[in-house]
Amino acid sequence: MDMLLATIISNDQDLRGGGVWQVLLALLIAGVVAFAATPLVKVLSVKWGAIDVPKDDRRMHDHPIPRMGGLAIFLGFLVATILLVPLDNAKKGMLLGAVVIVILGVFDDKYDLSARLKFVVQIVAALIAAFAGNRITVLSNPFSSSSVWQLGWLSWPVTVIWIVAVTNAVNLIDGLDGLACGVSTIGSLSMLVIALRVSEMDVAVVMAALAGACIGFLPFNFNPAKIFMGDTGATFLGYIMATMSVQGMFKMYGIISFVVPFLVLGLPIFDVTFAVLRRISHGQSPMTPDRGHIHHRLIDMGFSQKQAVGVLYLVSAILGLSAVLLTVTHVSRVVVFLIAAGIAALVAWQVFRSHEKALEKQRSAAPAEEQPEEPQPPAAEVPSAPSEEEKEDG
Repeated sequence: MDMLLATIISNDQDLRGGGVWQVLLALLIAGVVAFAATPLVKVLSVKWGAIDVPKDDRRMHDHPIPRMGGLAIFLGFLVATILLVPLDNAKKGMLLGAVVIVILGVFDDKYDLSARLKFVVQIVAALIAAFAGNRITVLSNPFSSSSVWQLGWLSWPVTVIWIVAVTNAVNLIDGLDGLACGVSTIGSLSMLVIALRVSEMDVAVVMAALAGACIGFLPFNFNPAKIFMGDTGATFLGYIMATMSVQGMFKMYGIISFVVPFLVLGLPIFDVTFAVLRRISHGQSPMTPDRGHIHHRLIDMGFSQKQAVGVLYLVSAILGLSAVLLTVTHVSRVVVFLIAAGIAALVAWQVFRSHEKALEKQRSAAPAEEQPEEPQPPAAEVPSAPSEEEKEDG
């Protein structure tokens, strides 16, 4: 909070232009709309039949819960953005792509669409944003402060891959009550502070709208959740953060433009990268669902849902704060990055090791428990001693 206030106070031009008040107003409007819309969306989800029924061990709940809550987040974000953000071509493309993502999510929450179909539609939504001007055309060389990499035609595939990857990354961590929404809130606020720092006021207001919408939805999504955001919300959050990072953070200078987006979105990016590598190494499709995500591993280690979510909030906050510090201070930027990356890697490694050890114990114990008893050979018949009745009869 102190960092945010210092950044706001130092930006005199935006203060005079009322930019900070726009940010606060966007937070308020989006939060109020999302909070008010969530009960209505819950009723709509039940009538529509968008219900998450626990049918495998990947799900942490034990009773059916409505799962189209992301529609309330989208409504809060949309109202605040339309009212407060000048809609240039890039913003219009972002919103049009977001509508495509939300429609896809609504149908997926209802009908459980195939992963292949969802992937194709997400590429279409990413191309819509790219055609509207949301493209990563230049990457600063992290090893030189004076040179950049001009991507040329590569800007198209790089942008599409980035948007689709982050969209799915946020969706994949949506496995515990309040996890994806809370992590997205932290990421949005981090991007908000960074945008204020580099005077990207439109990006700051959009991020404020996204954070406000998440905050308005969170009271209904904390454990025990009354409603899930579903694919409608998780993919929407990932899509907006990916698209807005293209408009803001990738345009900064030096190592910052290369590192900051990966820090802000570090937790979902790590989880999706690890999931893809894990599935490929097991000979599975990268889209195959499993129970190996970082939140599953924390649960298997003995954490409760609230404790696991708290741990991942902390990791996300450390990464977000590190991203902010990289843009605010000019001292030891690389050290800050290495410390943040080291902490995140240490936590991830400990989770991985503990989970693998638990699985090994289960595998070693399972054969002994499940092995059927071998049938014993029939004992040789030995003449039994006569009973008392037989003795009397004889």
